Amino acid sequence: MSAVAEKEWVRQAKAQSALSKLFDWKPFLVVMCMLPAVGLLMVFLTYPLGLGIWLAFTDTTIGRSGRFVGLENFEFMLEDPIWWNAVFFSVFYTGIATIGKFGLGLWLALLLNNHLPFKSMLRAIILLPWIVPTVLTAIAFWWIYNPQFSIISWIFIELGLRTTNIDFINTAWPARWSLIGANIWRGIPFVAISLLAGLQTISPSLYEAALLDGSTGWQRFRYITFPMLLPILAIVMTFSIIFTFTDFQLVYAITRGGPVNSTHLLATLAFQRGIPGGQLGEGAAIAVSMIPFLVFATLFSYFALARRKWQQGESND
Repeated sequence: MSAVAEKEWVRQAKAQSALSKLFDWKPFLVVMCMLPAVGLLMVFLTYPLGLGIWLAFTDTTIGRSGRFVGLENFEFMLEDPIWWNAVFFSVFYTGIATIGKFGLGLWLALLLNNHLPFKSMLRAIILLPWIVPTVLTAIAFWWIYNPQFSIISWIFIELGLRTTNIDFINTAWPARWSLIGANIWRGIPFVAISLLAGLQTISPSLYEAALLDGSTGWQRFRYITFPMLLPILAIVMTFSIIFTFTDFQLVYAITRGGPVNSTHLLATLAFQRGIPGGQLGEGAAIAVSMIPFLVFATLFSYFALARRKWQQGESND
């Protein structure tokens, strides 16, 4: 075949257009793929957060645009005993509820990790408190804690253990413990299922080797289960702390911060001051005061992940 005929049979490649080159450029594709997520975060996260921080430095009220007042809202907040009470109860509520959820959640995870009859059904039943909407859970617990219609009071009276109804939510400390109990009941499934997933990743050969060495159940938990579970435990605990500290629906639906502001969390107090109270600037300042606590929870997760790198023999960046 001659050279001229060969050129006719070979298809000439077309020159690539500028638009085609642009779409073949990897950084451009990365940016284009991230744009929808960035747009959603800007609209639904960054803008509300930025607006809230700005309002915290103004005296804005509902129906009136405010003026910049600097740190005046924070100075008033630091002198407000109700805010200090909300800080105390937020930390106390988060700490006790987290300990309760993780103690019971870890126990359930270890139990469900064994070979039990109807194990799949038990896992589904344990998930029910987490699946039920928070408001419905709060309404159910409000009926359970109701001074007149409480089923707990009825059982105690029928058994002859009490002659009067139990006052769950009309005094400060019983109301606080009642809210903590409701939060623990709702949060156990999240902790239990998450830790169960972590337990499933631990190799059975580690336990078999430990059994051959004559280890006890506590030694296997201390030297195998807990170290291998620690990274997942730290991440789940971080999310649990954030969810508990920013809890709103459960507390507001059961007690609305009462009695006498004794069960206010920072989230419920910010809402009460900002929306029903009309002081948007003051409510925003209370909401902004939650940020340092949430940053602490995030740093806790970061250092736990750094330890995980060390366990895997990698260097900590």
